[in-house]
Amino acid sequence: MSTSDFISHPLQRLPSPSRGLSAFVHASGLASFILSFKYMHENPNRANEAYGWHFQYLTVIGLTLSTITFLVGLLADITLSRRLFLTKNLLSVCSAPMEVLISVLYWGLRLIDERLVVPDWAVIPLHADLGFHAVPSIVMLVDLLFFSPPWTISVTPSLGLSSTIAFGYWVWIERCYLYNGWYPYPIFEQLSTTGRVGLFSLSAAVMALSTVTLKWLYGHMNGFGALFPAQSRPGDIKKYEQLSL
Repeated sequence: MSTSDFISHPLQRLPSPSRGLSAFVHASGLASFILSFKYMHENPNRANEAYGWHFQYLTVIGLTLSTITFLVGLLADITLSRRLFLTKNLLSVCSAPMEVLISVLYWGLRLIDERLVVPDWAVIPLHADLGFHAVPSIVMLVDLLFFSPPWTISVTPSLGLSSTIAFGYWVWIERCYLYNGWYPYPIFEQLSTTGRVGLFSLSAAVMALSTVTLKWLYGHMNGFGALFPAQSRPGDIKKYEQLSL
């Protein structure tokens, strides 16, 4: 089976799955993600021995989800599997907005005061900082805009998804705090319980807004039309094959 056997969504800009440029982008993104995990392994800090390890950090949770997304995407490119392509696109609906949220919150808070997001005991060189907090959102954006069909998720489900993630993360870090006695981000230490609830609520709203913004950006760049606006799912290209018969 060759790439030409696939009929992509009419709005998808470049061929994917594909053993060409699509595979290159997914492999490059994976390489960056793996280097970030390698950096954590080779530069241990207090989080390495703590309850929850580095998964206390939303950054690392997002990086893990992005790694899974791009791994599935690369496997789809290699095998030209429609099912894996669909899975990659479904994962992207969660991982891409989360990476945008991480980048916006991290760099925004860091501009206000670096001590809000970087503990005194942590030293992060620029290349590692970019690998954790910039590259994932950039490559996820490239994958969405050039190698994916348009998302069909609407505002209400996106807000529900982001709220579920924010609430789940809040419960998780509070559990880690019970064992470790410290929060992963200094800003959590400076806020009361009410303040942390407000921060997580704001984060959920920002993630939902990023989903809507990414959908708008995709439409602005690739077009807003859709053959199956109500029934189609990201990556479901069987419908487009049937249309061409």
